[in-house]
Amino acid sequence: MTGLLRLHREYGERLEAACRRALALQAHSLQSVKSILKHRLDEAPLPDAPTALPVADHSNLRGPGYFAEIDEPGAERTLN
Repeated sequence: MTGLLRLHREYGERLEAACRRALALQAHSLQSVKSILKHRLDEAPLPDAPTALPVADHSNLRGPGYFAEIDEPGAERTLN
């Protein structure tokens, strides 16, 4: 914590934005926060959240209903 307090004395309110960026990038070290501040990346917009990948639609893919039937007591699955 001493390192962050020292950075706050030097950079002031910029530290909060730098910490937000470090968390968004999963860069959880003091060195990462220092680098963000040094290169003024705290002033740049945060990166967008990654979008979910599309789910393929294919006859070989089985959904939750397929596996729910297997979990029922006494249920057996036959291959077609």
